[in-house]
Amino acid sequence: MIDLIGDIHGHADKLKQLLSKLGYTDNNGVYQHPERKVIFVGDYIDRGRQVRETLRIVRSMVEADQAIALMGNHEYNAICFHYEEREGGHLRKHLIKNILQHYETLKQFQNLHDEYNDYIDWFKTLPLYYETDALRVVHACWDKLNINFLRQHLDNDRLNDALIHESAKVGSPLYCAIEETLKGKEVALPNGATFQDKDGNVRTEIRIKWWEDPARMTYRQLSIEPSDSIPEEPVGEALSNATYYQDAKPVFFGHYWLKGTPQLQGSNICCLDYSVAKGGHLVAYRFDGEGVLERGKLVVV
Repeated sequence: MIDLIGDIHGHADKLKQLLSKLGYTDNNGVYQHPERKVIFVGDYIDRGRQVRETLRIVRSMVEADQAIALMGNHEYNAICFHYEEREGGHLRKHLIKNILQHYETLKQFQNLHDEYNDYIDWFKTLPLYYETDALRVVHACWDKLNINFLRQHLDNDRLNDALIHESAKVGSPLYCAIEETLKGKEVALPNGATFQDKDGNVRTEIRIKWWEDPARMTYRQLSIEPSDSIPEEPVGEALSNATYYQDAKPVFFGHYWLKGTPQLQGSNICCLDYSVAKGGHLVAYRFDGEGVLERGKLVVV
């Protein structure tokens, strides 16, 4: 009896509305349900104007054993943006595009350095994935090889200081596993093709629907972000290991800024990110152990 909630990005009012719609009540600052718990899929910060309130709600539920909160790529990026390299600078460079991504969060913690540092420490306590006999939950991509690698190398499914520094080494096995787990799988476009993403950045790689079988799909069909600039060229065998099989246990994730009416991506596939920070929806799925997911169990505000 679990309610899974997608990316919030500092939209605490929407979160309160969704929790109320799901039957949770605010009990002395902690949202609770008499029979159910929440799993948050990550990305609590950045974009919205209620980051601190969002973090307060999520953290209070976790600490009262009313929820599990996973790490999203925005929490991971915030840790690396905050952590200094041993050689100088920061693990996540303070480039203009990175500063802009964190701008709302940094602004809302202005002159509240101790509180912000405390949340950075809390981010490190967030697991990168969650699995039971009935379901799997991850921020962006459940890849068996990556998850098995992380199981062997993380500290109780979490990052510690040494692992954070190792994960920032571009090209290292830990870097690659965390990149795909928290940010999704990408594949280079053929013949030098490019497109603009949702933030106006020019991309040479597409973020793919890793739950689909790429064997008979084109690059445009496989791309999560639709664009006429992406070629309709067959992908071929380049991504033969990208499929999440239909007989696997249900998997829930966020991250992908989907648009339109929330829906399932398959009988065992559910993306919960419908762009609340871009005027879209905050979405939950009410899971009760079913092996085949039901469209009617999506709850939307």
